[in-house]
Amino acid sequence: MLKNKLVCCRSLSIVLLLSLFGFKAQAQWDFKSNYFKIHVNNKGFITSMKNTTVTPNREFSPTDKPSPLMCLYDSHKKKYYEPQQAKYDIKTKTFTLNYSNGSVAKVVLSPKAKYLKLTLQSLTKREGIDDIQWGSYHTNITNLFGEMIGVARDTTKVVNYAIGAMALNDQTTGGISGTVGDAAPFQYMIHSPDPKRFPLPSDLHEGQIFSIGGEGRIDVYFYSHPEEYYRILYGNSALIDEKGRVYITYHSLDRTKRREILFSLIPMKEANIPNHIDVPAIPKVDYIGSSIALWGSPDNIALMDVLQNIVLSEKLPYPTVNGKWIKDPSRYIPDVTTSGNLFDSIPSYTKQLGFKAIHANDLPNYRPNRGVKGYIDGKAFEEKPFKFTSGNKSHKEFSELCIPLGITFGRHTVCTALSQGSKDASPIPSDSLCYQQRRLLAKNLNATDTIIQVNDPKHLEEIGSWEGHSKSLNMIKIGKELIHYLGVTSTYPYTLKNVKRGYWGTTAANHKANDTIYKMQVTINWGYDGLVPNIDLQDKIAEDYADVAKINGMYFMDLDGQEFLFNTGQGYYGVKRFFRKMFDRAASYKIPDLRITGATLSEGSWHYQSVWNVGGGTNMYDVEKRVWGSSTSEGKDLRDVAFANFFPATFGGNFSINKNSKVEDYEHVQAISVGVGATYMLGLDQNSVESSPQKYQIFKAIRTWEDARAANAFPDDLKRKLADPKRSWTLEKGKGNSTWILYEKINGTKTNPITLTRAEGY
Repeated sequence: MLKNKLVCCRSLSIVLLLSLFGFKAQAQWDFKSNYFKIHVNNKGFITSMKNTTVTPNREFSPTDKPSPLMCLYDSHKKKYYEPQQAKYDIKTKTFTLNYSNGSVAKVVLSPKAKYLKLTLQSLTKREGIDDIQWGSYHTNITNLFGEMIGVARDTTKVVNYAIGAMALNDQTTGGISGTVGDAAPFQYMIHSPDPKRFPLPSDLHEGQIFSIGGEGRIDVYFYSHPEEYYRILYGNSALIDEKGRVYITYHSLDRTKRREILFSLIPMKEANIPNHIDVPAIPKVDYIGSSIALWGSPDNIALMDVLQNIVLSEKLPYPTVNGKWIKDPSRYIPDVTTSGNLFDSIPSYTKQLGFKAIHANDLPNYRPNRGVKGYIDGKAFEEKPFKFTSGNKSHKEFSELCIPLGITFGRHTVCTALSQGSKDASPIPSDSLCYQQRRLLAKNLNATDTIIQVNDPKHLEEIGSWEGHSKSLNMIKIGKELIHYLGVTSTYPYTLKNVKRGYWGTTAANHKANDTIYKMQVTINWGYDGLVPNIDLQDKIAEDYADVAKINGMYFMDLDGQEFLFNTGQGYYGVKRFFRKMFDRAASYKIPDLRITGATLSEGSWHYQSVWNVGGGTNMYDVEKRVWGSSTSEGKDLRDVAFANFFPATFGGNFSINKNSKVEDYEHVQAISVGVGATYMLGLDQNSVESSPQKYQIFKAIRTWEDARAANAFPDDLKRKLADPKRSWTLEKGKGNSTWILYEKINGTKTNPITLTRAEGY
């Protein structure tokens, strides 16, 4: 499904060796960074990518697949244009790339110490070119691919090298130019990260695509393949070819043009069949100025030395926890998730554990509503949803207990779903709601008519959304009235079927012929029911989240339904824009960096999202069996995605403390958490915790591991051992606050003590 769209593909680089005569048609050029060197030929293709940290330099560019610096894409013809000729001006650091359609691109290539910066400065003869593509950049790496942030990784000790790219602005997004809706399909791809350990069966081949599991509605059943060579996909910034070799791609779309797409994030499932979406133009959001960083480095330093340098140098989002970047493995901190509806001791428990955030899961899902202007408990904070023995508390009062302890708290939210009764949905729906189609009313309509004739029935038979297709949400909007319908006649006069006027508490009204009919873009049922904001109203919803954070002291957001950010048709750009608006507003209030988790993770949210604590129980990690996902493959699948993309993996909501809880189980959880680089939400019900005879020993054991993690005291070689679920460990505090003693437990006996020490700067 994806491979036939990858006509334009290849590799990357950095500093240069060049004749001093400016333009030279036959010249070829080398660029070099601290760890990486590339060679660009006179056609504008990268033909060599080398690791310069070893001698001889190891080559990563496949001879049969050179990599274009930049391609052009015509979405109407579904055609890519590769560069035909390249010239380089050393004075301006600019490539001039010529294409067969007559276009000429000016691409600035700026060598930096740890990456190569590429920026599209201009493009002539733009007719038909509505997208530009960086790469694809082909490598001969066959180990891991990070499909969200675009990275090829060989994590073996023999090779230990990674090559990647990163978008340097919001209009540049991960993936190929032909990505429908700018969000890659959610599906499985066959790839063995190690053919010796995980050989492919004879009926499978590298790059083969399969549907996710289940019927497409309940997410826990999406994850249906425990085999290591089934790799679930959360993007297409990096993919693999028919030989299992990783290639990397970014692109940028001209969003100033209106377009129609046929989109579903899960297109192989009947419950999520693609819908036609009329995507409005966004002024001033163009591909001119699109920019990426290309880099290569030893894999074991790629995250903290190279990616962190790119983020800081290019002023990309850089949320922190206790002064350290949220991507720093020393800040892969678990959270608490509550149950039992009693909060007396929850802040104290959290502090004793060394955790920093409480997920108030007792409370119902938070649904955005700009009508309350951020005061979710009333202007006087009169509502008291947090239950305490001494008297219930508002969100603000609960935050005032937590903040002095260095703890924040948050709610399970429904992202941008605008529910019935909220300000922008009903009884007076906003004119800034997202729609799928626009049509005209064919004849006058009074307030009681149920015969609604439209000028064109095209696509009106589709059930709203691309997800779930919930019939109860299938509605149109005329003026300030929402109207439910199901179906449309196929012959003139085109008439909507099964009409219900004044839907969702709106007021039925008179409407005139040629009034605009909007077929609404909607979410799904199952408690997520809502209308979707358009991109401008989405900005306001994002800012409202920041207002809620400021007013109520709620700095932790669990954005369930995060896929609703794709419903506008703006894909990863829409996700980036949402988070940027939220974080910029929060920064203007000078509140701490928001802690974000959510239902999904994408190239759009990677910079902003702290953790990905989804799912739970034995779907994620089974302590008794010591396996990643014994009920489904969710734990294994999300672990592999997160690890490949330099993001913390997760156990989900898990490991609730109760009367049967044992210290050794939590030592095991913490060892795996540190070894793999995983977080989780520890289940705490106050009454259940108090029933545990070992509660204080459990708190102490977890806190010891968390203190050592925060001190960055675990070397990489040791982490590989800790990640082995067959082994058992116990950690003890050493002298002072900067040393710990780690023992491996064999048959219950402590052996092989290892002294761990706080890393410099931690």
